[in-house]
Amino acid sequence: MASKTAVKDIITLRGSAAIVSEFFGYAANSILYNRGVYPVESFERVKKYGLPMLLIQDEGVKSFLSNLTSQLSEWLEAGKLQRVVLVIMNKESGEVLERWNFGIETDNEVVEKGVSREKSDKEIMREIQAIMRQIASSITYLPCLEDPCVFDVLAYTDTDCSVPFTWIESDPKLIANPQMVKLHSFDTKIHKVNTLVSYKVDEWDE
Repeated sequence: MASKTAVKDIITLRGSAAIVSEFFGYAANSILYNRGVYPVESFERVKKYGLPMLLIQDEGVKSFLSNLTSQLSEWLEAGKLQRVVLVIMNKESGEVLERWNFGIETDNEVVEKGVSREKSDKEIMREIQAIMRQIASSITYLPCLEDPCVFDVLAYTDTDCSVPFTWIESDPKLIANPQMVKLHSFDTKIHKVNTLVSYKVDEWDE
């Protein structure tokens, strides 16, 4: 008689923090590539989430993003991270042109009691794929960034959270009267990530 083996995908707090922080790393790379913040030749093609993805090869940016995802993972595991915002600014004037906002909802019962949740890896991957596809297609509606740009990352944490000395207090780098586009969200059952991009509208477009 044939037997059937069923496998449950158990998601732990540490596992969820790793999934979400890794997602931020790939999403940041995708935004920097698709928005032309760095030249095309600075990126190398890899496969992730069942999609062709691009990773920056500049050592300074790689190191920045690696330290960032490691710190985000720590805060996610402690249930202290509320949102992460990738900001694109005009290099010369410092004017904020885009804010890629990743809001985070955390299941506090998991943080406080150490319980786990169930959700299939495939389902999580499908949800992440949908966001990555939307980031790639954002060039169809976002204004063209014609001048050289730089980026920064803001992390919104609980007030009682310990912050490494490499991070500094910052203003929220807001955009006056921005246009906003809500993207898909993904949920590990422990952390839910809601994605939104807001951008400056060119006067000529109004």
